[in-house]
Amino acid sequence: MTAEALDLLQCVLRLPAEARAFIADSLYESLEERPADPRIEALWAREIERRVADLDAGRAKTVPWSEVNRRVEAILTRA
Repeated sequence: MTAEALDLLQCVLRLPAEARAFIADSLYESLEERPADPRIEALWAREIERRVADLDAGRAKTVPWSEVNRRVEAILTRA
């Protein structure tokens, strides 16, 4: 990754969550080779709303980033 890309990433990571989500979604869409299926997009939107509602209501179990990172490192070390 270039220094310019890393600098840009650091700037984006300082933005509020809503702005980061918008940027992430826009970047993801820019990688697609064909237009998204509106039915699938609607299903994903409902799934995202459900997951956010579960988080807000305390029904979802979350894992701290440090733990996720540790697990990924362990998997990569074994590979």
